[in-house]
Formats: sequence, C-alpha cells, structure tokens
Amino acid sequence: MRFGAVGGVAFLVDAGLFNLLRFGPGELLEAKPVTAKIISVTVATLVAWIGNRYWAFANTRTSSRTRELVTFGAVNVAGMLIAVGCLTVSHYVLGLTSPLADNVSANGVGLVLGTAFRYAAYRWFVFTGDGADDPRPPEHPVGGRRQGRAAAALR
Repeated sequence: MRFGAVGGVAFLVDAGLFNLLRFGPGELLEAKPVTAKIISVTVATLVAWIGNRYWAFANTRTSSRTRELVTFGAVNVAGMLIAVGCLTVSHYVLGLTSPLADNVSANGVGLVLGTAFRYAAYRWFVFTGDGADDPRPPEHPVGGRRQGRAAAALR
C-alpha cells in the first residue's frame, strides 16, 4: 500500500510535469517529448526516493544513504529507459504523435512496465537493510501493527 501511495504521488509529479512541459503555457518542450519525459522522470525519482526511503521501505532501508540513493537512481534510470523506450517507439517509429498517444505510451504502457521493474529492483537491490537504523519499534507479530515502547516493554 505504501509503495503504491508513493508511486501515485510520483506518477502525478511525472505525468503532470511531462504534460506541463509539452502542452502547458509556452509549450516549452512541445517538439521534444523525450527530453520532457527525462526531466519529469528525474524530478519524480527524487520524490519517490524520499517517500520510499522514509515511508514505504523505512523498515528495510540501509544505513548508507549515498549507496541507497545511487542504487535507487540506477534502478530508476533503467525504469525511465523503459518509459522513454515506449514513448520513442510510439512517437518516432509508429508516428503516433498526438498528446493522447504520447501519454498512453509514456505514462500508460511505460508506467506499468517500469513500475513492475522498479518494485522488484527496490526489494532486491535498493532497500536491503535490516532496519537497524529505524528508530521505530519492530512490527507486532500479529496483524503487522507497530507497538509503542510501553507495549513492547511488557512483552
């Protein structure tokens, strides 16, 4: 659920910024859909790293923020290449250049494929710690809820 919520926010940042750059006031990157997608994914990646590190995968984050950010960035570059690849094929190979076609290829097909890849890579390569630097009490064995310090002390 947390991964989905963080991903939802990152998606809004990605899709919103992509469309703003392509079709918003001044149409800054109207003729450059791939550049717009690279910029929007980069900003969304930073939003996703913060959300995933401190909320979605907080109990498995590593003690090395730098290593985690570099690995997270590498995984997201691969995820971005999936979305950009879908957009490139649709826009330049198939000639589907409408705003709808660009959004379906980059923010639809590319999003689904990229999200599946990112989730697996986050679990296996990025957030691999044991949560030792997590100041919160451990998960309760029944129901998955965290216990307060007083309840944990009574056990």
